[in-house]
Amino acid sequence: MIYEIKQKEKAAALFEGWKETLIWSCLQGVMGHIYGDEAEIPASAMALLGDFCFLAGKPDKELVRYKPRGCAQDFVIMVPQNEAWGALIEECCGEKAGRVLRYAIKKEPEVFNGREAQKRLRAAADRLPEGYEMKRMDEALFWRCREISWCRDWVAQYADYDMYRRYGLGAVILKDGEPVSGASSYSGYLGGIEIEIDTREDCRRKGLATACGAKLILECLRKGWYPSWDAQNLWSVALAEKLGYHFSHAYTAYEIQGW
Repeated sequence: MIYEIKQKEKAAALFEGWKETLIWSCLQGVMGHIYGDEAEIPASAMALLGDFCFLAGKPDKELVRYKPRGCAQDFVIMVPQNEAWGALIEECCGEKAGRVLRYAIKKEPEVFNGREAQKRLRAAADRLPEGYEMKRMDEALFWRCREISWCRDWVAQYADYDMYRRYGLGAVILKDGEPVSGASSYSGYLGGIEIEIDTREDCRRKGLATACGAKLILECLRKGWYPSWDAQNLWSVALAEKLGYHFSHAYTAYEIQGW
């Protein structure tokens, strides 16, 4: 049997040393959920937030196969703590599981503190092509982005704008009044956000992602938050490095279709 762990600190040791802000969001009770094989002293645990599921502790088949009641999504990205968890995901999910590489970016709070670093970010944020404007994510944009499939993840993990205003932050580039690029918080934790960034397909290769990414980092610095970045692909790694981040390592994840 699988239990939702309400007292998150009971599962904290299982995730110790795992530098993923989505896990921190779950453990801090900001957003997401923790599930485990026991409610009081779990040996195995799963941190679930949005499309991401992190598996830790003793590998457990029931936990890999578990889907919370009422969860309507049919896609999830499972991230194993080690190879044993990875092998179990492959065994339990079979052809539904697609093995992929993701790319961790170093968490270096001091990297943006220098005057030159911030000067470069301001220059990048100001470099918008003619016909485009950038706005901070406000309530109207929040609800508009929820209606647009390609940029819904900028705000999807927040129940409403009040929650976003408390734990989120975003910079959106508009053309003719419509969002075409943006950098926003996929999730929030105490002290920072996890960045989600994308550009509408017909507006790519114009430097828009660089501009709104730079703006979001500056806004985070202004609030005293850390803008964490995890890369889905090498394009995202290159953009992160352009903005001042440094690559850490590649890691294995599994994209589960028909969860």
